[in-house]
Amino acid sequence: MFLGLEWYWWLGIAAVVLVSVPFKIWYMKRWNRRRREEREKQRQKWGEEE
Repeated sequence: MFLGLEWYWWLGIAAVVLVSVPFKIWYMKRWNRRRREEREKQRQKWGEEE
């Protein structure tokens, strides 16, 4: 097989990729939202200065 791996290993790798990509997108959206909220909290605390 391709790169010396059997077909079932490629099936497992594909399954991991298919599950991890949506999870990463969800996590990045959540992380960016949290950073934005923390930035807004700092601006409210200290005013509009940066």
